[in-house]
Amino acid sequence: MDKIKTQKMKKAPSINHGKATIPQLRLVAWETTRNCNLNCVHCRASATAGPYQGELDTRAAFRLMDQIAQAAKPIIILTGGEPLLRDDIFDIASYGSKKGFRMVMAPNGTLITPKIAHQMKKAEIKRISVSLDGATAKSHDLFRGVEGAYDGALQGIREAKTAGIEFQINTTITKKNLSQIPKLLELAESLGAVAHHIFLLVPTGRGKYILDQEINSQEYEETLNWFYEKQNKTSLQLKATCAPHYYRILRQRAAEQGQRVTFESHGLDAVTRGCLAGTGFCFISHTGIVQPCGFLNLECGDVTQQEFHEIWKNSDIFNKLRDYKQLTGKCGICEYRKVCGGCRARAYEATGDYMAAEPLCLYTPSSQS
Repeated sequence: MDKIKTQKMKKAPSINHGKATIPQLRLVAWETTRNCNLNCVHCRASATAGPYQGELDTRAAFRLMDQIAQAAKPIIILTGGEPLLRDDIFDIASYGSKKGFRMVMAPNGTLITPKIAHQMKKAEIKRISVSLDGATAKSHDLFRGVEGAYDGALQGIREAKTAGIEFQINTTITKKNLSQIPKLLELAESLGAVAHHIFLLVPTGRGKYILDQEINSQEYEETLNWFYEKQNKTSLQLKATCAPHYYRILRQRAAEQGQRVTFESHGLDAVTRGCLAGTGFCFISHTGIVQPCGFLNLECGDVTQQEFHEIWKNSDIFNKLRDYKQLTGKCGICEYRKVCGGCRARAYEATGDYMAAEPLCLYTPSSQS
């Protein structure tokens, strides 16, 4: 699944709701379909050619948009599977745009033709993300499971660019492509992307079968430090996703340089946190199941049975994730827990406890704050 996480706001306000503090919903990723024309080795949904039973139809999709609007006006990420395999995807995108949402899409790029790009523009899709997980056709195609995926993605990017649609490049980092990340950043720059988002592998779905390709905690730390150093050396917006440690490293590196981390000095990275699961972000499956994120397979509600805004406010899992004091292990005593939080999905996959310590963190907390 490819995700877009960009929002022009300085601070996400909170809503007081009874005894709990309900954070402002900023991002919703909706798995519009699990059908896909690729066979990616890391896919959290194990998506492949459908059809899949129980997917929300057009009317249900519109109703979902209405429900989300009762909670907030977040960015809506139309993801999959491959969202372009839905015949009504542009009707859905247009409906969301008219509701006042910032509509974005996460296609794999291979299905974008001049006609499709024109339809994206007409539906007011503001940005797309296309994943490039290898700097060469051979490495990308191997990761995506289909020969020609690399060339198809590049052609799709060109069509989107010609139509005037912003695009970002997403890259999931594994041992196999770790050495290619600098070249992938250069490729994103040369293509005219507005951003490059790196994702640290979370071993869910088919990702469980490539657990041996997950980078270790030292490589994790080195990669995020390299990423920090690139922030002021590129015109692209750089964002680390499923890599909450970055927000600790950001503050450590800034302190070393005698800087305070502020919106003016560090942009959106200064006012967001690492793991957004159930706080500013949630995921909705192809059948309407609400989860904290696409990688954290915990059912928090069902939009076909409950109102979305009630799920967002009242889910026990969401409210537990919002209470950082309930984190356990070293995450629970870490002075960076409010800005990092550790990857809850990675903790859950490793231990069965979504509030346990992040397993790929080598940092030792310096105080029991």
